[in-house]
Order: sequence, then structure tokens, then C-alpha cells
Amino acid sequence: MAVPKFAASRSFHAELKRRINTYFEETEKSTTGNASLFVKAVVLTLTFVVLYAHLVFFTGPWWLSVAECVLLGLTGAAIGFNVMHDGAHGSFSKSRWLNQFASFTLNVMGGNSFMWNAKHNLIHHMYTNIEGVDDDIDAQPWLRLSSTQPRYKLHRFQHLYFWFFYALLFIAWIFFMDYQKYFKGKIGEMPIKKMTASDEGVFWGFKALHLLLFVGLPIYMVGFVSWLVGFLVFMAVAGFSLSLVFQLAHTVEHAAFPVPHETTGKLEDEWAIHQIKTTANFATHNRVISWLVGGLNFQVEHHLFPTISHVHYPALSKIVRQACEEFGITYNDYPKMRYAVASHVAYLREMGRA
Repeated sequence: MAVPKFAASRSFHAELKRRINTYFEETEKSTTGNASLFVKAVVLTLTFVVLYAHLVFFTGPWWLSVAECVLLGLTGAAIGFNVMHDGAHGSFSKSRWLNQFASFTLNVMGGNSFMWNAKHNLIHHMYTNIEGVDDDIDAQPWLRLSSTQPRYKLHRFQHLYFWFFYALLFIAWIFFMDYQKYFKGKIGEMPIKKMTASDEGVFWGFKALHLLLFVGLPIYMVGFVSWLVGFLVFMAVAGFSLSLVFQLAHTVEHAAFPVPHETTGKLEDEWAIHQIKTTANFATHNRVISWLVGGLNFQVEHHLFPTISHVHYPALSKIVRQACEEFGITYNDYPKMRYAVASHVAYLREMGRA
């Protein structure tokens, strides 16, 4: 399919990059992660390993195991937000191999870094909220996330049942969607580059490792029923957490869903302005939320500068906000997470009834 074309870059993006570059020059900071990020990565990884080991090898009473599965899901999501995400964007460290190591945490937990790079880094970050291109807003037929998508009767209630499908995301991702992309050679209608022999080995090798670590070994150690309950709790918590954070960034009332011109395929805005209009921040003054979600509540800054580590987003947000005010561009920001959740639910209700 023909990909949309952005309007020619004007002064805004150039000025924004100049201000951000000046910030790093004056502060003499690296654009990648710092010691606090590395400590966080170690803490989260060790927490995940300890929880996993206790659940599989030193299984406690059922109520404790269920609680540990919930914590395992939250910790797994936090590793995705903080470690994998920065690593996949090359912003976790100056070291290329350390970035790759960080991104491979996704492979261990059942996903695939090659498919993530194509879906997230190359497509979603370029063509955010564009129907037919951005696979992140394609949840059909279960959810209608854009006014240009077909509406079905069940969508009238999507603001009530969305949580169920969000909880299924991680399971569908690792057991269905990755394989669908692999065999089709496409993400939606967008073709992906051919995988090398190394990419193939990583894909199948880590899929097998995931089955061993999270299916085979636990069933052997604790039995099928106990494994099934714990696995579903773990995956549901991780899936819901991942889905909600990413949806709050783009499918809310104030986010735009631009439509390219029918004949030319051109979009109204330049790329940087498009990113700001289609994205929203939330709870940026809440340090606990910012720590847990890896700065993805500063989604505007992340979409403008994806190769800069999230540890710098609080400082960059002040620069971006000031530039938006000067250029007359609306900067979408929900001061509380609950406001963003309410806006997301309201948006789903609107899309279900429109």
C-alpha cells in the first residue's frame, strides 16, 4: 500500500531540535540512560527472577502464589516499559550490545524484538494514529479505535468490556500475532523486511525458550491446573498494564487521528506537529508513575525524540511545552492518570456510538 506523506518540514521541528541539542550541550549529559536507569533495570530484573523462582521451585500457598503472579505481571510490564523499550530504541546505553541485551528481555518473555522494531519503531512512531498503517489502533473487530473504522453493534459496549481484551493482549501477542506477522511478512498491510538467518534463529530459539521457562518447566514443577491459573493471572496483569499505558498515550479525546488526502496521500502537518497532535501525556508530576512506566507518561517527548532515554523526559518536557506555546500548537497533557483513563473510556464510548 502507498504510505502517507507528511507536509514539508517547517521551522518548528528544526527549532525544537536546536533547543534540545543546546540543552544537552549545556548540561554535558549523555542522551542515553544514566546510573539511576541501570540500577532500576537491575532491581526490576532481580525482582522478576526471584518471583519466578519462588513460584516455580518454592511454591507457597495458593493465595501467596496468586499474589506473586500479580506482582510478576506488574514487574514484567515494568521491565518492558523501562528496560526493553529504551533498549529497542537504542537509548538505554551508549553500548550497542547493551541496548540489544536490554531489548532481548522481550524475547525472553515470549515476544520478538525484530517484530517489535518493525511494528513500533518503524511504523507506529512514523505514522501514529493513521488508520490502515498504524497497527496499534487496529483491534478490529473487537474494538473501534478510529472514526474511519467500521462500527459494529458490539462496539456500543466497548467502553465497558475493553479491559477484557486488554488483559488478553500479551497472550495474543506472543502466541498469535508474532506468528501472524512472521508468516504473512506484513504488519497490517505494511510489508516488513526479510529476516536474516540470525533473526530467524532468535525468533524460533527464544520462542522455544519461552515455552520451556513459562509453560513446560512450571507444569512439570507445580502441575497443569496450578500452572494454568498462575500463567493466566500473570499474562492478564502484564497485558492489561501494557495495553492501558500505551492506549492512554494515543486513544484519548484530545488526540488527533489524521486522514491522508484521498488522491495525493499527503497529510496536513509536518511530522513533528503530527506527533504532538496524535499524542498525550499523563501524570507527568507523579514520580511513582513515571518510575514504573519508564517515562512513557511523557509520550509527547518520547515520540519527538525516541532515541533519547526516558530519564531525560521531565527536563525535555519543559522545552517542548514552551516551544508549543510559542508556535501555537496544542500540547496534550492530563495532570492525573485517572483523568487520562476517564478520557480513554469516554473516547471508546464515543467511537462505539458514533
